[in-house]
Amino acid sequence: MSFPPCPTCLSTLTYPDGELLICPECGHEWGASAPTETAEPVTVWKDAVGNVLQDGDTVTLTKDLKLKGSSVVLKVGTKARNIRRIEGDHDIDCKVDGAGAMQLKSSVVKKA
Repeated sequence: MSFPPCPTCLSTLTYPDGELLICPECGHEWGASAPTETAEPVTVWKDAVGNVLQDGDTVTLTKDLKLKGSSVVLKVGTKARNIRRIEGDHDIDCKVDGAGAMQLKSSVVKKA
């Protein structure tokens, strides 16, 4: 008899234990009647005022930022064009007018 693969690690070595299916590789347990696909959590990037950010948006800075290792300060209202959302602490990759390419936190920008 064939059992569905593990929804967590996709291992085909699953086995039944009563009403549950168990994966010996990752230890995940799920009900045999449960759907086999797990929904990936959707990450939503929001700016400082709560607007949802999308790739390609233009944003402006909401506070002065001192660039590390430099005497340059990015002033409030400076535009960052063509943003790209990325995972991590600094979750926006963009090009800032007058400073070049850099990563910013979404909490210090607002959608233009």
